[in-house]
Amino acid sequence: MTGVLEYEGPADRDGRLPPRLARLMRPELPSLAEEIVAEIRRAIPEYARPLDGPYGHVLRLSVEHSLAAFVDRVAAVPGVPAISRDSVGTARMLGQYEAHEGRSMDCLQAAYRIGGQVAWRRVMKVAPRHDISSATMSRLAEALFVYLDDLAAHSLDGYLRARERPIPALDERRRRLLHLLLEDPGADLAEPAEATGWAVPDEVTLVAVEPEARCVWTSLDEDVLADVECAAPYLLLPGPFTPGRHAMLGEALPGSRIAVGLTMPAGQAADSLRWARRALDLALDGVLGDDPVTLCEENLVSLWLLSDPALVEQLTRRHLGILDGMTPGRRDRLTETLRCRLMTRGTAAEIAEQLQIHPQTVRYRMRKIEQVFGKELDDPEARFGIEVVLRAAHLRSRRRPVVRRRAQPHPAPRLHSL
Repeated sequence: MTGVLEYEGPADRDGRLPPRLARLMRPELPSLAEEIVAEIRRAIPEYARPLDGPYGHVLRLSVEHSLAAFVDRVAAVPGVPAISRDSVGTARMLGQYEAHEGRSMDCLQAAYRIGGQVAWRRVMKVAPRHDISSATMSRLAEALFVYLDDLAAHSLDGYLRARERPIPALDERRRRLLHLLLEDPGADLAEPAEATGWAVPDEVTLVAVEPEARCVWTSLDEDVLADVECAAPYLLLPGPFTPGRHAMLGEALPGSRIAVGLTMPAGQAADSLRWARRALDLALDGVLGDDPVTLCEENLVSLWLLSDPALVEQLTRRHLGILDGMTPGRRDRLTETLRCRLMTRGTAAEIAEQLQIHPQTVRYRMRKIEQVFGKELDDPEARFGIEVVLRAAHLRSRRRPVVRRRAQPHPAPRLHSL
């Protein structure tokens, strides 16, 4: 696109930026975000943490969000706030991070300055291609640095609030209460709960958090109990896992993988945590998908099938040992065909479509399967056992081939005197 962007009609003549300018800016955002993040990490040692960790995710997401929000403002219609609610929330979160890291605001203010400088260098590089007028450039510069000043002001507000506000989740007494609830389901919690200002709920939901996750404590609801400084971090949510709790955890644990256990009576909190931790391990291994939040209630069968690997191995030997004499490739083809047949009860054509093979190939394989297994496929108990081990094998096949850094074995919480 070429041509002077100075004459855009009434919306331009009253001092606002030409909305079409946003269309020129959007294609630059992905590479600009990368450049800003790289420059911030190079210039500020405190931010030079691995980008694949929680802190790196927060830095990258904050830069991307701030750039996108500014361009949205340029494209916005009259009456839109100068800074969006999401931008305010992100800026305050960054201030909270600085407070929790025990730093002053100097590093974050320097990061804002660097971001503005890198962004303006990009503008100066791109502007000549589109013949943008000097008056538009002047207003764009003013808008950019006013926007950065607003972000810095909201970050300072978040910083000050984080330093002034007590953090109940960090209270050692609440952590002890959490450990007591998990260790001793029959314990009388009334007195220790009253001492910490926590109302004992009828039901709780435990949440397992990936190791070394970064927690924005002030984003946690005040009734949440948490221990995120141990090798296997976790939280307790009173009541069920609601959309509001989901949003809260997204702000409190940005960029982190979590697994949500079942909502259980308070006396069975340890079960909810055990299932959540197992689900998190499987999610991090790729078995349960790549969503940042894994819900146990949506994966109950998978959790059951993979709850005792040694027992599944014994079932596999009992029901599929007859295939051991085959080559691995042939065994895999037959078992995958049999799994589809047992799960779908479909015709040869339907199974062929699912496996992307010819129906005649399915028929050939099924004849071979019937020859090998014989009457076992007519026995409901044997057929159920075969289906169980085939489903478990299919789930295990989803594991990522690379070795990931695993959490330390989950120790039972130590009981402290209250």
